[in-house]
Amino acid sequence: MTLSVWRAVFVAALVLAFALPASADVAVPELTGRVVDQTGTLSSSDVASLSQKLRDFETRKGSQIAVLIVPTTQPETIEQFSIRVAEAWKIGRKKVDDGAILVVAKNDRHLRIEVGYGLEGALTDVTSRRIIDEIITPKFRSGDFGGGISDGVDRMIRVIDGEPLPVPSPTVNFGNLDDIAPLFIVTLFASIGVGGFFRAVLGRLVGSLATGGIIAALSWLILGSFTLAMALGALGFVIGFIADLFSAITPGPGRSRGGSWSSGSSSGGWSSGSSSSGGFSGGGGSFGGGGASGSW
Repeated sequence: MTLSVWRAVFVAALVLAFALPASADVAVPELTGRVVDQTGTLSSSDVASLSQKLRDFETRKGSQIAVLIVPTTQPETIEQFSIRVAEAWKIGRKKVDDGAILVVAKNDRHLRIEVGYGLEGALTDVTSRRIIDEIITPKFRSGDFGGGISDGVDRMIRVIDGEPLPVPSPTVNFGNLDDIAPLFIVTLFASIGVGGFFRAVLGRLVGSLATGGIIAALSWLILGSFTLAMALGALGFVIGFIADLFSAITPGPGRSRGGSWSSGSSSGGWSSGSSSSGGFSGGGGSFGGGGASGSW
């Protein structure tokens, strides 16, 4: 080939390279909950049930499991995409590394269980592959994606349960302010309203202590965190004591100088409501590529 021909081939190659759009990697989805379904495959009841199961497991065992369903991972393999997700989400406790992610690429018909360092002794590559081949993919082939994911997660939980891991500390995820903020509001009103009854009957100091104790006990039952419960109880005591002290100095309508309510009703009960699906975050766990992949 002459030099002019080589030049023509080179120029054509450059034009072709710039003319074809570069394939971009799929962005890692935002971690909005324990179950992230970008395909609408799971029903709302499936997502709620699965999320609650994973929440209960984390509370009991400490480990975190997340589920991600995406249309495709192309141009990456599911292994490349899953490790990017694991590095971004950081599922599992920091330095314990006891996280696992079930990733499903629905249009590609591929799935993977990505396993954190701390679970590689229990949720081995072989075990992960058996869960995929024997439990998940048979249901996927019949179109039962919800059942396959639920059964697969159940088996992952049973396997992880057999691994000796540090006991979860009784703490609350402070990132989920939607769950905690209402308790501060209830504490405020309960300290002033309901606490007024106890202070009228038991006196300012003992009544405030009783109010704080009740708030702490209820907070412990709701949140499962002894530290936060004691903090809310102490806050309730301080608010009630100070509020009653001020009311004794400057009594308002319907109050006597002694600090008790002379009339009116209180509405300091604990209100009920549904918790937000957001607020979930990884605990800082690390992954090294352990796990297994499969297809259906």
